[in-house]
Amino acid sequence: MTSETHEAFGRVGIWSSALHGSRTDGAGGQAIAEAVTELEELGYGTLWIGGSPSVEDAAAVVAATRTVTVATGILSIWDHSAEEVAARIAAIESAARGRFVLGLGVSHSPMVPQYTKPYSAMVAYLDALDAATPPVEPGHRVLAALGPKMLRLASGRTLGAHPYLVTAEHTAEARTALGPGALLAPELSVVLDTDVDRARTTARNMLAMYLQLPNYTANLLRLGFAESDFDDGGSIRLLDALFALGDAERVEARTREYLDAGADHVALQVLTAEEGGGGLPRAEWRELAGMFTGRL
Repeated sequence: MTSETHEAFGRVGIWSSALHGSRTDGAGGQAIAEAVTELEELGYGTLWIGGSPSVEDAAAVVAATRTVTVATGILSIWDHSAEEVAARIAAIESAARGRFVLGLGVSHSPMVPQYTKPYSAMVAYLDALDAATPPVEPGHRVLAALGPKMLRLASGRTLGAHPYLVTAEHTAEARTALGPGALLAPELSVVLDTDVDRARTTARNMLAMYLQLPNYTANLLRLGFAESDFDDGGSIRLLDALFALGDAERVEARTREYLDAGADHVALQVLTAEEGGGGLPRAEWRELAGMFTGRL
């Protein structure tokens, strides 16, 4: 990865499914605009719009910011044609000025009726992005890659990989699969709560849905977890490997584990018990920014 790309992404970013700018009413849109403006001022390098966003969701965040990188985390290739995506990216480029990155993924078979041959489908989608007018260049797209085959595709055809729900050990394996030059930007879920039992409950509330999706469970099994680790919302061993639970210092230490394992950038998803794991946790984002001051 070039030094210019590293600088554009920063070492730490924010991942949030609450940043869907086109899915809210006027008041909700204003709240998102204020939140992303503050995130940019706090110094976060990249804002990841989570939860199968569209380019329209990203457009609202791009419009409300000036310098921060904005990325989809992750747009499903089954929901939007490559030609449609390329046209919509071209439409926001005057505001983005190169800041927008298209994060792509193949989603999951239980969620997509037409799901078939995901690797081949992604190759065809990338081919279509290359052929679009104007094209979406490899340097402005990343893949939600978990396994070795998709990671190699990410390295060869895109800027790199944005793995979701992974451990620091997976990050080390992903770095090897990607090679030294590709971007590696894993997501890390965070619960800022020093009550360990309550933090684990918040984490399990988020994790339960993902443990129903075979792409994630298969990846975790590859990493050495057992089926029993998926029971009751996740074992303590699984939670401790996938989440940063505790105070801001603990989050910083866990983030450092991913960076030391080979990540270039870590996208922090802050979960809160009061908001059911979602919402716009601006107080927590401020607290973490204070911990990462000088390192964002």
